[in-house]
Amino acid sequence: MGEHLFERLARERGITVEEMREIISARIRRGMNDPDPEKRAQWEAIPHEGDIPTPEEWLYYAVNYLIEHGDGDLLRWYPNL
Repeated sequence: MGEHLFERLARERGITVEEMREIISARIRRGMNDPDPEKRAQWEAIPHEGDIPTPEEWLYYAVNYLIEHGDGDLLRWYPNL
């Protein structure tokens, strides 16, 4: 099996996978606390088990959103998703 997206992004940035996951987590936290209710609602729409989505929950949601909305061809750059 090939690289996971987080591994690829970390490698491309010269950081660890955990650092990459923390960057994604920080962005999710900012989104979940956005003062704009419309933006916050978009983040809250991501299915999640805990208080906020994990990077994996966000990735799963994002990939499925693209596929469901006819934009799955954008994923061709990341064949291992």
